[in-house]
Amino acid sequence: MAFSTTPDWFHISDDEDIVWESRPHPISMGSRLLVGVALALVGLVLAGSTGTDGVGLLTIVGVVVAVAGTALAGARYLVWTNTRYVITTDELYKKYGVVSRDVTQFRLDRVQNISLSQSVAGRVLGYGDLTVYTAGSGEPELVFEHVSEPERASKLLSDQLEETTAEKSAV
Repeated sequence: MAFSTTPDWFHISDDEDIVWESRPHPISMGSRLLVGVALALVGLVLAGSTGTDGVGLLTIVGVVVAVAGTALAGARYLVWTNTRYVITTDELYKKYGVVSRDVTQFRLDRVQNISLSQSVAGRVLGYGDLTVYTAGSGEPELVFEHVSEPERASKLLSDQLEETTAEKSAV
């Protein structure tokens, strides 16, 4: 999936192309999304069933529970939708944040190693973590968490790293 227009957090040069762009797998929204939706539904049912006789305490409680559940589910969705992973021909980007924004960016020529890890659930549901290590650091510098189709992302990144290495060798 490519961007139709370049977002303000993303800086791409004229000779750079997007190779891969994604957000985390929907599973990353976790159980809080389900809890939020369930609370919203319970609150709506409670408010709707008790509101027919006028506004009473149970109706107010139902509305409050519905609003709280909607806020919880909405917050999880906003975090998910505002997290982006991008691989270009020259760089890696990870952007997250709803109110504040954090963007991590690395040139591909700094990448030393990548690893892919998937749990059993990740293998079944099609998600995993892609970890990037840069030169001079033993710790992970960048992790794309809960990536959909992680094998594809890992292959595309490996292919770009090979091209980057080949270009450096040719110079």
